[in-house]
Amino acid sequence: MKNTIRQVFHSPKFVVGFSIFVLVLLSLFIYPLFVPGNPLQMVGLSSFSEPGTYVSVYDAIDSEPDIMKLPEADAKRLADKLNEEDRAAMKEWLLLIGIPEADIDTTDTKSLLKLWEEKYDPSLKPAGMTMAKRNYYKRLNTNLEQALNASEVVIATENAETGALEEAKVVTDTDYINTKDVINSITLPLGTDNFGRDTLKELVSAAKTSIMIGLIAGSIATFIGLSTGLLAGYIGGWVDELILFITNLFTVIPGFIILILVSYGIGQENRGATTCAIVIGFTSWTWTTRSVRSQVISLRNRDHVNLSKLSGHSLLRIILNDILPYIASYVVMALILQISTAILAEAQLSMLGLGPKTTEIPTLGLMMNWAMLYSAHTHGYWWAYFPVLLIIALISFSLNLMNTGLDQVFNPTLRD
Repeated sequence: MKNTIRQVFHSPKFVVGFSIFVLVLLSLFIYPLFVPGNPLQMVGLSSFSEPGTYVSVYDAIDSEPDIMKLPEADAKRLADKLNEEDRAAMKEWLLLIGIPEADIDTTDTKSLLKLWEEKYDPSLKPAGMTMAKRNYYKRLNTNLEQALNASEVVIATENAETGALEEAKVVTDTDYINTKDVINSITLPLGTDNFGRDTLKELVSAAKTSIMIGLIAGSIATFIGLSTGLLAGYIGGWVDELILFITNLFTVIPGFIILILVSYGIGQENRGATTCAIVIGFTSWTWTTRSVRSQVISLRNRDHVNLSKLSGHSLLRIILNDILPYIASYVVMALILQISTAILAEAQLSMLGLGPKTTEIPTLGLMMNWAMLYSAHTHGYWWAYFPVLLIIALISFSLNLMNTGLDQVFNPTLRD
């Protein structure tokens, strides 16, 4: 046993796959210790907030500021106010009044504003320009003037007696506060999803649930496949024919179609994570049965098995003691593949809306389903779907790499 384990951990592919899988598992169990709470709790009132640290504006106003003058601060403010559409519109105006295109650099905010201040005249009416377009340029120019000239913001409160607005505080462009002084803040490394929930916290919980589904479904499928394969391969006769008939019946009808029909028949309210895992397990055992059967057929007439028969040992003892140890490595590889297949099957089911119900716990498939329903992929909200794809890929890749490493260790034809 020790020698076998030593051989396994000398396989580079197995070690890499095992390391990736262990790192993923450790991350899934350690992160909730530092960031506890309900993964489905809505922390944002808006959809798809970008990743970053958010501080309470309300609390920031009451924080005591420090006076600082950062270089290029004004230029950054102006650059932030000028989007690509506004820059293109300014270039269009300047071209219409005869400015050479070579003199216009829309990427240089400072030179663009200088040129605009010198050349823009609201009284001009360039040929072919509509009134609405001229009004747009007037509003743009007004906004730019306000941005250039503004150096403070007055915060006013309503007088309880007179109802008049009174100056409460003046915030200047040199006022800065330390984010540590703001009482309420939240860091969202992966932003929020379409429901305003912390995507990273949700992703950690979803990955744990999907791995649990994979373990349950993989164990069920492997147990059924192993049991039927051992019986069919060793006993033979009508038992073999019956098991093969049932196996072929499930093989002819695609397993995923059966999975869809069964999941739909159960109904959404009854589809919990465990239920989905059981359904996946009971619909994905066929290839394990056929593979184990072929392995047992090659073993049932060997000398040690015949000797056990002559000794009068029971069927169960022969299978457990004389056959199963010789295919144990194959069973482990089959289990790993079944776990990986089950995780992908849950993701496929959930993307079709046939996975676990959405009100209890998230899964990786459900997160992909929510991202698709709310068009995260078309609006560029990458944090809602790309980390999910990455986790699915990492888990599947690590499990398949482990399986390949085991195959190289236990398959004589693949040994170096």
